[in-house]
Amino acid sequence: MRVAHIITRLIIGGAQENTLLTCEDLSQIYGDDVLLIAGPPEGPEGSLVHRAEQGPYCFEQVNELRRSVLPCHDLSAYIHIKKILRKFKPDVVHTHSAKAGILGRFAARSLGTPVIIHSIHGTPFHPNQHPLARCLIRRAERMGAKRCDAFISVANAMSQTFLASKIVLPEEVTTKPFFTIRSGMDVNPFLHCDVYRAEIRQKYGFTQDDIVVGKIARLFRLKGHDDLIAAASHIKKLSTTLSKHLKFMLVGDGVLHDSLQKRIESLGLTDMFVFTGLVPPDEIPRMISAMDMVVHTSLREGLARVLPQALIAGRPVISYDIDGAREVCITGQTGFLVPPRDTSQIAAAITQLAQTPELRKKMGEEGRRRFTEEFRHEHMTAEIRKVYQRILEKKAFSENS
Repeated sequence: MRVAHIITRLIIGGAQENTLLTCEDLSQIYGDDVLLIAGPPEGPEGSLVHRAEQGPYCFEQVNELRRSVLPCHDLSAYIHIKKILRKFKPDVVHTHSAKAGILGRFAARSLGTPVIIHSIHGTPFHPNQHPLARCLIRRAERMGAKRCDAFISVANAMSQTFLASKIVLPEEVTTKPFFTIRSGMDVNPFLHCDVYRAEIRQKYGFTQDDIVVGKIARLFRLKGHDDLIAAASHIKKLSTTLSKHLKFMLVGDGVLHDSLQKRIESLGLTDMFVFTGLVPPDEIPRMISAMDMVVHTSLREGLARVLPQALIAGRPVISYDIDGAREVCITGQTGFLVPPRDTSQIAAAITQLAQTPELRKKMGEEGRRRFTEEFRHEHMTAEIRKVYQRILEKKAFSENS
């Protein structure tokens, strides 16, 4: 096949890693001709452009393709993407993220591309947005959906949200099907990460008796760092003894770094928190090795990669009940699912796991057993390629009937 993937920006993030792994696998395992189109990696989140440039496929950067709505840039990006696709002549165009999803689908349909697929890594519209912005994004997604043959969601919850919002109408589902395919990863580093545990804990000053609560996320709004800090403060008030050995490891960087640090200082929690700064994706297994549990307090996510990563590493998880989290964070089995913004329940779940090492072990082992194979990137790519073949064959049959 000739397959073109289009994504808005190659920052360090789950959707981006998913896309790069898919491009690599399609090229290396299946021998497909693959093209990746992306905009520049704006922002402090880090860049994956170097990896794309070294990949076994063609890579084109469209400098006008930006995350923000910039009409002049957007028109220029659309023309540029269309020019690249016209030259490449793909059998399949597979888009990712909101901006690239809209521009890429419009460009591909205008060129008569046989198959157009859009991946939903997280819904671009959500309750925390301004109502006007949410309305405009929904309208844009409906227009994009009309120029699409199928959707791939990283979680069932994403498909349900799109259907509930009438991005695709119920009567259109038969012609624009949704497929749930987990966002794959290289699971082996997580399976064997404990060889680094002593080294990483020593590096960040954790003692053998410390119980480390990890959070891996950009230091941005809606990622819930404030809620985790509130939970830590709650625990300290209830149990001085537990709080002496409870440490919070924040992996990531972003614009909220200074304000979060000031809040931690104002609450007298400085000794409990460690900021690691930005960490490359291949270092994440080492970071998780130092943790005893992983907490995810984001208020908006598709299915956060950190949840299956932690479970495959044998760590229990605590997460807000948002989007696809409940599909891997199963209360009483792999961790605890908590109502969004309920910091007292976050504190209670952390306390229970901190005080019960055998429960941590049991939940971690169950998570590893359930999700290791499901999240292998080779499995993800095989399932994605089956979708391409299915839609291509369906269209060929329709044309010949």
